[in-house]
Amino acid sequence: MTKQTTVRLPVDLAEEAEVVARIQGKSLNEFIIGALSVEIDRVRKDKKFLDALKYVIEHDREILDRLAQ
Repeated sequence: MTKQTTVRLPVDLAEEAEVVARIQGKSLNEFIIGALSVEIDRVRKDKKFLDALKYVIEHDREILDRLAQ
């Protein structure tokens, strides 16, 4: 399953991404998916990120509990 989304990139970044994708024999879409996957894998191993994630989950849980009452 896929989800379509629109991303606005600075012109320079878009041009560079297009060239890199073309050189790698990929579509721009494939290149962006790969880059996002690499970044998500990286943050999953980052303690600071995981601490922030736990805080957000706890904070949101409190809000959801209040709304459910």
